[in-house]
Amino acid sequence: MILVCGEALVDLFLGEAEGARLPAVAVAGGSPFNVAVALARLGVATGFLGGVSTDAFGTMLAGVLAREGVDGRHLLRSARPTTISVVATGPGGEPVYDFRGMGAADRAITRADLPATLPAEVRALAFGSYSLVAEPVGTALAGLAEREAGERLVSVDINLRPTVEPEIGRWRDALARIGRVASIVKASEEDVAGLFGPGMALAEAARAWLDRGAGLVVITRGAAGASAWTRGGEVSVAAKPASVVDTVGAGDSFHAALLAGLLREGLLTRAGVAGLAPEMLARLLAEAAAAAAITVSRRGADTPRALELAQALA
Repeated sequence: MILVCGEALVDLFLGEAEGARLPAVAVAGGSPFNVAVALARLGVATGFLGGVSTDAFGTMLAGVLAREGVDGRHLLRSARPTTISVVATGPGGEPVYDFRGMGAADRAITRADLPATLPAEVRALAFGSYSLVAEPVGTALAGLAEREAGERLVSVDINLRPTVEPEIGRWRDALARIGRVASIVKASEEDVAGLFGPGMALAEAARAWLDRGAGLVVITRGAAGASAWTRGGEVSVAAKPASVVDTVGAGDSFHAALLAGLLREGLLTRAGVAGLAPEMLARLLAEAAAAAAITVSRRGADTPRALELAQALA
């Protein structure tokens, strides 16, 4: 089993105003939530650990996880509200995000809320996005990663969200801490620019994470593909052609497909990722890129199922 840890929220997409009415559509989301669903759709035994409200939105989130086959024994339910990401359309047609999450269920988790032990079947833990820096959940999850890293692989998808936490220093501090125990660090080129400035070379950023202890660093580059680094060298793959509807969930499906591939090949261990042969790494990256291409070809974080991905690769 892969246990995904972090936030679950609702994206509230606002439509065009109709007089005194403003229609909206609520959609389940949150980067770790999307990764958990994506893994389950790929046939991986998956669990989710995170704070989920008992309000109507939280009930919807828990219901989606259950229907997708995600193990919910580590859902931490509370009466605190669900984080809402309000998505409006800017003057140029671009999406404008406004997060409403102070005191929300996904951010309120403390170390005391975490399970004292994890089931033996948990092989890896995946973390990411603003739950790394929001408090008290950030400290709680960092402690969990440190506690479990000796027995289980830790994977981190940075997924920088400056609209939630604009102080980049807090992101750097949080990533430095969890980066010391992470075997896999995944980022986008936008994450790298946001953390280190636009002048930072991707290879230089990757080397910094490898020097901190990661065995595999993967940086996605949108339509330009993806690159990965181990101590043995660098591998790059092209993006898969796709008719892009939107890019919501693309990085989450990439992360999930990469983890699923490593698990299938028996390489979801610290030694396994550090010793990846270039040919195997290229194959796994190509699978992850294919999963992302399917996701961007349809609306929202609608990640592929195992059969869809197999057909795309065939």
